[in-house]
Amino acid sequence: METFSMEFFMALGSIVVMDLALAGDNAVVIAMAANKLPHEERKKAIFIGTGGAVVIRIALTFIAVELLTIPFLQALGGLILLPIAIGLLAPAHKAGEGAHIEAAHSLAAAVKTIIVADAAMSLDNVLSIAGAAQGHFLLVAAGLLISIPIVVAGSSLLGAIMDRFPALMYVGAAIIGWTSGKMFLADGALGETVTNAFAVFGSAGHYVLPAILAVFVCAVGHWKSRRQANATTAL
Repeated sequence: METFSMEFFMALGSIVVMDLALAGDNAVVIAMAANKLPHEERKKAIFIGTGGAVVIRIALTFIAVELLTIPFLQALGGLILLPIAIGLLAPAHKAGEGAHIEAAHSLAAAVKTIIVADAAMSLDNVLSIAGAAQGHFLLVAAGLLISIPIVVAGSSLLGAIMDRFPALMYVGAAIIGWTSGKMFLADGALGETVTNAFAVFGSAGHYVLPAILAVFVCAVGHWKSRRQANATTAL
């Protein structure tokens, strides 16, 4: 593919669209992770976390073909997302620093959550985009650079909406849980076994595990949040 040819720009356009289509759940994670920070720190967390996530995503793209051969990798990514989703609904308190200060409310914790969650959720994104780019790394990098500002702006908008409607945090957690289930189904080693396990539900079987995990993270996150609130009230 000749650089800066019509074919190059058509491929770039398709990769940007793919980036944005696949980045919806990543934007939710970014918004939720930074949602409890003060306004200025929230912006820093979004930019730093997204920047770190992009570096990891570019590195993953270099080894995308090899990633396809690693068994259980997508399932591992799905497992990583579950405690992240629960923790966003019920972040752990820092010991000895007052009931109102929580580990997930710090800039460092928010950045770490954004990077880890984005890396876990980006496995299928990276593989899809690497395939569309046909090994042309400049296409991948250009597509990311174009789509990043849009994703960051979307994350900031989601954060503002969650400030006004905190119950939407549960919608975000459910999306992450759903994504976790999809990653189990897409795993090269476990996907077929998991799909067969839900074959009794017919054509709807492909949605059962994602739905179960979406409900699971919301239920556990709500339970932990209530328990923390009761413990704070008792102090």
